[in-house]
Amino acid sequence: MGVGNGTVVTEFILTGFSELDQRLQLFLCMVLLLMYLTTVMGNAAIIFLVCVDNRLQTPMYFFIGNLAFLEIWFTSSTSTKLLVILSSGRRTISVGGCFAQSSFYFALGIAELSLLVVMFFDRYVAICQPLRYAAIMKHQLCIQLVAAVWVMGFTFLSYHLVLLSKLTFCGLNKIQHVFCDTTPLFQLSCSDVTLLWKTESVFILFIVLSSLCLTLAPYTSIFFCILQMPAASERRKAFATCSSHLTTLAIAYGSCIALYAPTSDLVSLETNSIVALLNTVLYPFLNPFIYSLRNKAVMLALKEATARATAQLFP
Repeated sequence: MGVGNGTVVTEFILTGFSELDQRLQLFLCMVLLLMYLTTVMGNAAIIFLVCVDNRLQTPMYFFIGNLAFLEIWFTSSTSTKLLVILSSGRRTISVGGCFAQSSFYFALGIAELSLLVVMFFDRYVAICQPLRYAAIMKHQLCIQLVAAVWVMGFTFLSYHLVLLSKLTFCGLNKIQHVFCDTTPLFQLSCSDVTLLWKTESVFILFIVLSSLCLTLAPYTSIFFCILQMPAASERRKAFATCSSHLTTLAIAYGSCIALYAPTSDLVSLETNSIVALLNTVLYPFLNPFIYSLRNKAVMLALKEATARATAQLFP
């Protein structure tokens, strides 16, 4: 934190959606609150079922449980503050809180993209090499892969905090966004951040594009394996699953590229805010339905757990 023009910056003001009428802000708050609660409860239910149901003790559901845990924290890192802003109008956030929000947002986001790569590798082995699946996807390997994902996330968390600590601010404290993103922070900084900004942009785009390529590579192989399935019903079911997965990937990666492409600073505040909602609210909201709640095994486990809970409450 720096001093400039006799002013010490101790807090920032988030101006995203400030142009909306108060009633529209409250309406948006209610919609986002409903989506946020659905996301948290849906993912929490998935984590609970994966932990207690023996039928879900497989590599695929192990990864899905970790994804659900990541989703809760990822959407909470930005949505909780946004809900406070829209409901009460309190748009201020401390410098430390802003840096923490930005760092956790990026660290959890990178961990999630890495986990998606692991998940699609798991699906590739299951569909294209089913006879070797048990030998390849052993429990120890699954734990190592998830551990690598979390280590990568926390490594980037440390890197991002160090990067932000090098920024100084000289009086201007209005962030033109709905959360503490790096681009507006770099724009507010009064120090020379040209090299840091370019390094950060290149690094983020490299992570996003490399994980996208590593995700699409097994999907291409999966596509050809599906074409070789003898039963038409199996092919239709597999294609339906893949199309829903690709839809969520398009939202996640499309919004990331739109936010952090080199020309993103030329996009209006309103457009950036909407794209940010796709990334931080809509994508986490869809994931429980796409990856788990459309799955027969998960729904059966959920019905049985609900029946047991009902029987205990109303014997």
